[in-house]
Amino acid sequence: MKIGWVLFRKEMLELLRNYKVLWMPAVFILFGLTEPLTAYYMPEILQSVGDLPEGTVISIPTPSSAEVVLSIMGQFSTFGVLVIVLGFMGTVSGERRTGNSIMVLVKPVPYTSYIYSKWSAAFVLVWISYSLGMLSGYYYIHLLFDGISFYPFLKGSLVYGLWPIFIMTLVVFFSSFSQSPGLTAFYSIGSTMLITFLSGYMTKTLKWSPGQLTNYVHELILYSRWNENLTVTIIFTLVICLTILLITPTISKKKELS
Repeated sequence: MKIGWVLFRKEMLELLRNYKVLWMPAVFILFGLTEPLTAYYMPEILQSVGDLPEGTVISIPTPSSAEVVLSIMGQFSTFGVLVIVLGFMGTVSGERRTGNSIMVLVKPVPYTSYIYSKWSAAFVLVWISYSLGMLSGYYYIHLLFDGISFYPFLKGSLVYGLWPIFIMTLVVFFSSFSQSPGLTAFYSIGSTMLITFLSGYMTKTLKWSPGQLTNYVHELILYSRWNENLTVTIIFTLVICLTILLITPTISKKKELS
């Protein structure tokens, strides 16, 4: 336990030295601010840059607060995933490539402590970044739109928050046996795209897939309806993350020994 805590502090210090604790929350906050501002000022933006004939009137229906929240989550599903992958694709493979992992593991350090400290540090940073992004969006939605009740917003944010944590867990997993950060990024993005595509295509067969979280959150925020499959999907996603975490140290150890 003591070794794990020391390694966790080391990882947090490394995130500070790499400025990830600054730029990653800043990027998520930027995404959270951009969607409400863009949705609110879109008619003025089109009017000023659209080069339209004089007298043209642009009428765009004002989106509801719930729709803006879902737009923010849509940004996190695309650009947010890229930020997470780019931020942690070298968390294990990068250290293996530079030889830093050997310097740590040559000491009496269990592989479980080594991997779990990295996952825990990544979890803290991703969750803080995601939460700040959602809260910044929530603030501007209340300034520019009718606002949305905090309870459904909180409920939807917590459920959807499993998705970036799932992605981050995949990144750590692929990084544990990949030969380079580039391969980690390729595997992570490819897996995310595959899961999302299959979940959208086979909605009945993969109704408990982590890729369905976005669809169920739509129902939760727009209609305040808790889908009958959502509870099982949450449990299944957590089980997948736990399973990945259990096998990752073993895979990483075999890779180091080879």
